Amino acid sequence: MSGTLKKIILAANLVTMVYNICLASAPASADFESEISAASAIVLSDDGQSLFEKNADERRLIASTTKLMTALVAIENSSGEQIIEIDPVCCGIEGTSMYLRPGDHYTVDELLCGLLLSSGNDAAEALAVGLCGSEDAFVAKMNDKARALGLENTSYRNPHGLDAEGHCSTARDLARLMLACMQNERFAALCGKREACIHEANYVNHNKLLSTLPGCLAGKTGYTRAAGRCLVSCCERDGLRLVCVTLSDPDDWNDHSRLYEQAFAAWERRVAVSTSERYEIALVAGLQRCAVAAPERELSLVLRRCEELRYVRELPLFAYAPVRAGEYAGRIVVIRGDETIDEIPLIYCLSVEKESE
Repeated sequence: MSGTLKKIILAANLVTMVYNICLASAPASADFESEISAASAIVLSDDGQSLFEKNADERRLIASTTKLMTALVAIENSSGEQIIEIDPVCCGIEGTSMYLRPGDHYTVDELLCGLLLSSGNDAAEALAVGLCGSEDAFVAKMNDKARALGLENTSYRNPHGLDAEGHCSTARDLARLMLACMQNERFAALCGKREACIHEANYVNHNKLLSTLPGCLAGKTGYTRAAGRCLVSCCERDGLRLVCVTLSDPDDWNDHSRLYEQAFAAWERRVAVSTSERYEIALVAGLQRCAVAAPERELSLVLRRCEELRYVRELPLFAYAPVRAGEYAGRIVVIRGDETIDEIPLIYCLSVEKESE
């Protein structure tokens, strides 16, 4: 029998199994208390879902949370052991500092520790000048990276975050940036350090959530009088990674802790389709009476704990031998509310030959 005819018969004998399960339909914001002090805030899951937001697209000053992009651009344009000689122009910058001295030599990763842990404005300038020759050239790379990440409401004017006209971002853009940063292993390792000893000086991470919030992986603080207290953090529990951003928030530590506790209580990462699932399909004229099919890939989703999905599993009533391992056998359609989330092919696990005549 030709392959085309087999496909026609398979389609004609396709049986659709629909599993209807109750579906929670409350908006994400219903999972949270709305009383937080931040002017802007968001909680974003690692698949990009907004679980909570407040004025998340309002452009604001972002202070030293700027250094998330500074770090990412520096990492992508250097090796950790690359040596930078400190230019005099990088020393004595106002605000928080590593207290760099002209002519000293630091590796890029040492400067990144000073940047991310103690928020050194001089470290930001040293990375910019040392890697690109000038602050302007480095800031151009920061803005290029923002565009590449789709951060439409973000604009940088310097690498350290001191207030400047046109230097701004939003809670949503910062959350998306933090998710991108945390995909970089070098960034995650550096930003998650609680302290580092560099040139006999000890630098302690300003992010106290690392020691007070279970599952906290990394974060970046920021403050200027005009921007207020700014905080970006990342926390992971039971396979679910979340990012929280608050801008102009006088109670940021407590707000982050509360938002995370509420988010993890209400949401979870769940395997919606597993490659361990098995489905038997009757075989005509095969050496075995049935063939076994399984999902081609796993599907993991971020869902409310009370939320279920609807599955449509499409399989043939029977198939004609021979069948080959890896060939298409059917599909699983995963539906959330009225939206199709994904379609997972079902493929044969093993080849089964046709019985001899």
